[in-house]
Amino acid sequence: MKSVDPTLAPTPDPALSVYFDGGCPLCRAEIAAYQRLQGADRLRWLNLESCSADELGPGLDRQAALKRMHVRRPDGQLIDGAAAFVEIWSVLPAWAWLARTARIPGMVAVMEVGYRMFLALRPLWRKPTARCS
Repeated sequence: MKSVDPTLAPTPDPALSVYFDGGCPLCRAEIAAYQRLQGADRLRWLNLESCSADELGPGLDRQAALKRMHVRRPDGQLIDGAAAFVEIWSVLPAWAWLARTARIPGMVAVMEVGYRMFLALRPLWRKPTARCS
């Protein structure tokens, strides 16, 4: 049996690029919990405190990304807010049930209301830092 050199094996493109606010302790904790799960290796995790402008890609600037959760699909489409969480959950087998539940008509809209309420409180947890664009 011939062994395959793993350095020559193609690496699959990530299912999603996930942009997260590394300056928010609550956000960091949530992302760390996701990163420990099966399927997390299919996601590209981009900390907005350290990723480059090129990694943000077209149509997303750092300040907008810091205000709301964003994910980018492999086709380049950006998704934000509660719908972005649904995209993440759909890749993680442990959370797939919640992604299916969120796809009930009207559910993402309800989740978005809750997410916006969270966003109003999030500055209380976020550490203040100087940012360059």
